[in-house]
Amino acid sequence: MANELTLSNLSPAQPRKDRKRVGRGQGSGKGRYSGRGIKGQKSRSGSHMMRAGFEGGQMPIYMRVPKLRGATSKDAMPIGPFRTYQQPVNVRDLERFDAGTEVTPDLLKQHGLIRTVKEDVKILGDGELTKKLTVSAHNLSKSAREKIEQAGGIVVLLREPKVKKKAVRRVRPAAVEPEEASVPEVEAAEPATEEAGS
Repeated sequence: MANELTLSNLSPAQPRKDRKRVGRGQGSGKGRYSGRGIKGQKSRSGSHMMRAGFEGGQMPIYMRVPKLRGATSKDAMPIGPFRTYQQPVNVRDLERFDAGTEVTPDLLKQHGLIRTVKEDVKILGDGELTKKLTVSAHNLSKSAREKIEQAGGIVVLLREPKVKKKAVRRVRPAAVEPEEASVPEVEAAEPATEEAGS
């Protein structure tokens, strides 16, 4: 039978090991540099608090590589003018509303079709629509507009589309060849005739 556990025979499950007391003299085995090596960034206090992506002061990789611009680029910086997003809603999702309903972004948010009303909504033409609805959105695809209007519905744009300015081509005037210098014709002076008989 195992001995009864008492305070007199109580011992830890794992043997205890004293922590290393660094910087407590040469006899301790961890004196002088205390395991930090000689000089350098990692021997200083706070060296473990460098932010992610820090490369010791040199130009970090996210600034060295080229940035891809465009509406759908993941590297577009800043997000504002270069990256745009429109929440898609297909016409098949509008079939759940009763005929005559005015579909607005607030109503779409209420039914869980979009996540926020702070971003633009674009109606896409996937699916079929058989009900007459008044659809208010920021943008619509050509097929979505046709299907809504074929069902007798009305489309209301919440933001007027930007009119693309046509590039004006400047026509360069054709190079004019220098005209040949015209020499004015000098009429030959008639010889003066002396009057006969003086």
